Amino acid sequence: MTAYADFLAGKRRVVGDLGPAVQAGAVHPLLFPFQRDLVKWAVRKGRAALFADTGLGKTFMQLEWARLIGERTLIVAPLSVARQTVREAHKIGLDVTYVRDQAAVVGKGRLWITNYEMVEHFDPAAFPCVVLDESSILKSLDGKTRQKLTAMFAATPYRLCATATPAPNDIAEIGNHSEFLGVMPHHEMLSAFFVHGTLDSGKDGWRLKGHAEDAFFRWLASWGMSVRRPSDLGYDDDGFILPELVIL
Repeated sequence: MTAYADFLAGKRRVVGDLGPAVQAGAVHPLLFPFQRDLVKWAVRKGRAALFADTGLGKTFMQLEWARLIGERTLIVAPLSVARQTVREAHKIGLDVTYVRDQAAVVGKGRLWITNYEMVEHFDPAAFPCVVLDESSILKSLDGKTRQKLTAMFAATPYRLCATATPAPNDIAEIGNHSEFLGVMPHHEMLSAFFVHGTLDSGKDGWRLKGHAEDAFFRWLASWGMSVRRPSDLGYDDDGFILPELVIL
């Protein structure tokens, strides 16, 4: 019986650890405990997605991830966010340099940032680490940007995606993140866990296979962490609950 249980466990689709293990004390003390836990997990995974809701501090977490991995890193972000990231990095003692092409990547700096419109001007082989800030840009199934990013960084050893939590039924966004991270191609994810058919709403779409629900969420949790508030990880939500929207 034990041998059969081990056999079944070996058939589970989960992603192993590719990065180094770090102690809690290695994470910058300015980060909140829930951010520290997410950073430790993402560093250990090596390739991961942080689906963290708005206001949970994804910028600090991705910067700490890059620092603790310890390799030259290219952060790709929307133009307005790139400059902000440079300023935020100073709060935790990091220097991030904004650049527009590979020729500007000179010196011993480890953290470099550019915007999505300029990413084609870089040599991905020069960066063992890449971070996609606001990685929901991968959501478009047929988008040229998604295809370009996935192809460019297919051989990059360490990859991190950071974006707000995707909708629970946004299969395309989950599959495209999986493909970018080198976890599983989008079409293989669909064939492994989903079936195409009519939904309860009467619309055609993809739905989880009945027997694959547990396996799918185990697989997803092995490379993507979805957090809407600190209490999802057992911490106090004080200071992270937005007031109700009041429309005057």
